[in-house]
Amino acid sequence: MHPSSRTHKVGLGLRQPHYSYLETRPQTEAAWFEAITENYMNSRGRPLEMLKLIRQDYPVALHGLSMNIGCPEGLRLDYLQKLRELIEHVEPFIVSDHLCWTGSPEQNLHDLLPLPFTEDSIETLVNNIDFVQNFLRRPLILENISTYISYRNNEMNEWDFISEVSRRSGCGLLLDMNNVYVNSYNHGFDPNYFLNHVPLERVVQIHMSGPTKFEDILFDNHGQEIPEQIWDLFKLMAPKIRHLPILIERDEDIPDFKELEVEVMKAVYILEGSHESERSTEPV
Repeated sequence: MHPSSRTHKVGLGLRQPHYSYLETRPQTEAAWFEAITENYMNSRGRPLEMLKLIRQDYPVALHGLSMNIGCPEGLRLDYLQKLRELIEHVEPFIVSDHLCWTGSPEQNLHDLLPLPFTEDSIETLVNNIDFVQNFLRRPLILENISTYISYRNNEMNEWDFISEVSRRSGCGLLLDMNNVYVNSYNHGFDPNYFLNHVPLERVVQIHMSGPTKFEDILFDNHGQEIPEQIWDLFKLMAPKIRHLPILIERDEDIPDFKELEVEVMKAVYILEGSHESERSTEPV
C-alpha cells in the first residue's frame, strides 16, 4: 500500500500514458485515482488489470461519460448492467457522471450536450436518477458541464437548475471548477456568484483542470496546466471544500506523471494554507 502522508486527499485521473510508470508501484503524491468508466467497462485486458493493480494501493473513483442521464427516452440497461459489474470489481468510493445528455438510447453522440434549464428537464433527470440509484443500489454523483450555447427556452440559470436537480433527486454533486470558469467566461457571469449559489452541502467531489482558448471561446479540453484564474477560485473556496476529495485532470497533451504531481502538491499546499489563514483571523 502507498498511503498518502498528506492531510488533504488530492487525487489524479488515471490515464493510459502513465500505466508503465504506475506498474512499478512508485510512491506518489496522489492520494487516490479516478478512472474513466467507459475505458474499463468492456475490457478484460491490460486496462482492467491496470485498474485492479491501482486499486490494490489506492482508493478509486469511477467517472462516466456516457450514462446519458438527461435522456427523456430513458437509459440503456446494458450500459447500467456493465457499470454495475465494474462497480462490483473495483468497489469505488464514488460513482459519478455528467449532468447532460449524450444522444438517444440507440445512438451515443460521444459528447456532453447541455440540457435546457427547464422544469421538464428536471422531471426527466429526477426520474432517471432515481432509476439509476435503485439499479446500482448506491448514490450517483453528477458533474456540472462546460457549455458553449444556451437555450432560448431556459426557465432558470445554471446554478438554480443544478441545485434543484440535486434537491429533488437526492443526488450528490461533483463541482468542476474549470467548468464553472469556462461557463462564466463563455456566458458572461461572475464565477464567484455561481459558487456562492450552489448547495455546497451536497457537493462530494471537486475537479480541477485547464481549458484552452480558441478565438473568443474557452474550450473544456483538459489540455493545459490549471490557469491562475481557476487556482484563484480554488483558493477562495478552499476553507469550504478542503474536507472533500479533489481531483487533478489532464486529457490532452498529457505530461509525465511527475509533472502532474506538481499540481497535486500545489492543491495540497493551498488547502493546508487555508487552515493557517483561518487561524490567523480567529479572535484572541
